[in-house]
Amino acid sequence: MFNNIPPITRNLIIINVIVYAVTYFMGNQVIGYLAGFYPFSPFFHSWQIITHMFMHGSIMHILFNMFTLYSFGPILEQTLGDKKYLILYFLSGLGAFFLFNLWNFVEVQQISGELQQLGFNVNSYLSGASVEFAGGVDTIARQKELLGSLKGIVATPMVGASGAIFGVVAAFATLYPDSKIMMMFIPVPMKVKYLMPIVIIVSVYLGVSGNGGGIAHLAHVGGALVGWLLARSWRKHLYRFN
Repeated sequence: MFNNIPPITRNLIIINVIVYAVTYFMGNQVIGYLAGFYPFSPFFHSWQIITHMFMHGSIMHILFNMFTLYSFGPILEQTLGDKKYLILYFLSGLGAFFLFNLWNFVEVQQISGELQQLGFNVNSYLSGASVEFAGGVDTIARQKELLGSLKGIVATPMVGASGAIFGVVAAFATLYPDSKIMMMFIPVPMKVKYLMPIVIIVSVYLGVSGNGGGIAHLAHVGGALVGWLLARSWRKHLYRFN
């Protein structure tokens, strides 16, 4: 059965599984090197914008992502062809990284502004200098609270192929809007053109509200947005030459 999967989708699944296995056995050293950190974090490296797409935090995380890719990827690969399919996958992953960290940037600016007003040198902290608090008890308590929020952004990496795969699903929804699919917690099939907007609206709410539960919901939105834009651009030309 695995040999019947088109080659690009098959190889993407294989690479994701291999990287997960390597990460599982080598642990935090690999995660810190390949996961996607905030671009202005001291832990960030340029290659992470690509490598984070092949990292996963748990067995359920990779199983869900690879099952989704297996479900939608082959159809898109056959429809778009190898080149466009790869462009879709990787640009969606990059779009996920960009939107997620754009929101991180907004939050970091807000936190940094308040910290600086309280006398805390944010630039020194981000460059790796030792932390020095200043002011009264309440001021220091607020500085520590804000610093905890800042650490949560700067030192917590993003991992997973979800952004790229959301782009694949969004492209599928754009090209085959009347197809019916089922998702968890929804017991009846729904047309993908109705289901996808619901998923995106919920993801935006969870990402902006901070109630995401450790999931990079805005990364999903970024990937889906790129997938939708690419599919809209391509669909009028797909069947021109028959």
